[in-house]
Amino acid sequence: MKYLSCLTVLLLMGLTTYGQTNKPAEPLGFEEYDPVSTLKVPEHKLTRSKYPFIDVHNHQWNMDEANLNPLIAQMDSLNMGIMINLSGRGWGTVEQGTKFFDQSLANARKTAPKRLALFTNLNFEDVGRKGWTEEAVQLLEQDVKKGAKGLKIYKNLGLDKMDESGRVRVDDPRLDAVWAKCGELGIPVLIHTADPKSFWDPMDRYNERWLELKLHAGRRRSANNPVPWETLLAEQHNIFRKHPKTTFIAAHMGWFPNDLNKLDSLMTVFPNMNVEIGAVIAELGRQPRASRKFFEKYQDRILFGKDSWIPSEYATYFRVLETDDEYFPYHKKYHAFWRMYGMGLPDEVLKKVYYKNALRIIPGLDKSQFPN
Repeated sequence: MKYLSCLTVLLLMGLTTYGQTNKPAEPLGFEEYDPVSTLKVPEHKLTRSKYPFIDVHNHQWNMDEANLNPLIAQMDSLNMGIMINLSGRGWGTVEQGTKFFDQSLANARKTAPKRLALFTNLNFEDVGRKGWTEEAVQLLEQDVKKGAKGLKIYKNLGLDKMDESGRVRVDDPRLDAVWAKCGELGIPVLIHTADPKSFWDPMDRYNERWLELKLHAGRRRSANNPVPWETLLAEQHNIFRKHPKTTFIAAHMGWFPNDLNKLDSLMTVFPNMNVEIGAVIAELGRQPRASRKFFEKYQDRILFGKDSWIPSEYATYFRVLETDDEYFPYHKKYHAFWRMYGMGLPDEVLKKVYYKNALRIIPGLDKSQFPN
C-alpha cells in the first residue's frame, strides 16, 4: 500500500512514467520568448488615420521608372495625402543623381503631382575638392527650381564621409553656404545625424537594443566609432545655432524621444528646430502621458514621419497617436520588447502633426485635399 502511494505521487509529480524519467524542457532563449498578453482591455486597431496625413520621411528608390499607381493605392488605403520622397537623388554620382531626380520628378508629376513630392540630396564624395561648396549650392538651387521641396541630409555625414583630413563633421564650415542657401530659398533641411545612443553603448544585459544589435550586428558601434554619440549630436546642434534663419527638421526626434526633457531644452534653445517621429513611435508609446504633454507643448513643431515603407506598420503610429488603448504590441519585437499605450491626442493637435505643420514648413505642397 505504501509502495502504491509513493508511485502515485511520483506519477502525479510527472517525475516518472512507466519507469522513464521525463527530460527537462529546453531552456527558452530571450530571442524566442514572446508571450501573448492575457490582459483584456478595449482595443481599437486602426488601419487608416483619422485625418489625411503627410509622411515627411519616406524613401522610394525606384520612383524614376516604377509604375506609381500601386503606390498611390496603398497611400489611399492608409489615408496618406502626400508622400515626401527624401531620396530625390538616389545614390551614385552627381550625374546619376540628376538623372534619377529628373526622371522621378517627371514620373511623379505624370502619375499624381499633388500626392508625391521630392527632397534633394548632397553628394559628399569629393567634398574636399576646390569649388565643391559653390557647385553644391548651385545644384541645390537648380533642383529647387525644378521642384524639390527641401533638402535631406543622410546620417553618413558625420559617420563615414571622409576627405583628405579625415572625418567630415556635421558642422563642417564648407557646408555653411548650403544651410544658408536653404534659408534664403525658404526650404527646410531634414537632417538625420547618428543613430540611437544604445548603438554606442556596451552590448550587455543592460542594453535595451541588445536583441536588435544581435540580429543586426552592423548597427553596433564602439564608444568612439567614429566619435562619441554626444559629439555627433553636438555638431548637429551647432548648425542649428549658427543658422537661425534656416528651418531644420531633426529626423527621429533628434534621437531624444526617450529623453523628452532633454529634447524640450533643445527645442527651447533652437526655435528653428522641428522634429519628425519616424522610427521612434515605440519610445513615445511607452510614455503616453509625458509624450502627450510634449506634443501639446510643441504641437506646431512636430511632423509625421515613418521612414521605412511598410504600409502595415503605420497602424502602430495611428493607434499610439489617436487612441487611449493600453498595453498593445509594437510591430517589431527587436525594436521594442515593451508594450505601447495610446496618447489620445486632441483633434487639433492631431491635425497639426498629420498635415498642418508640414503644409506650413514645406513650400509648395497642395493644400486642397486637407481639411481646415
